[in-house]
Amino acid sequence: MVNLYKFLTLEKKEFIISKQLLRSGTSVGANVRESEHAENKANFIHKLSIALKEANETEYRLDLLNETDYLNETEYVSIQENIKELLKLLVSIIKTSKQK
Repeated sequence: MVNLYKFLTLEKKEFIISKQLLRSGTSVGANVRESEHAENKANFIHKLSIALKEANETEYRLDLLNETDYLNETEYVSIQENIKELLKLLVSIIKTSKQK
């Protein structure tokens, strides 16, 4: 996300959506990291749920950047595949954690 932010601001001169993308995208990692030291199972699920929400917001902003031609199709698909995989992983972990 940081490298994408740098690319968007330096090369494409896009500052608004890219800043929002940077915030939501880095928040995913921060919340996953916080979940590693959760106080209990409920806190673990809560932190990952926040990460899931932020990942979903990140995907939305990537879609906007693609639809407005700030990202070409190759750049978009590469990043989109990663975010889709991350979303699936977070959903799976949250569901499994709630079942136990």
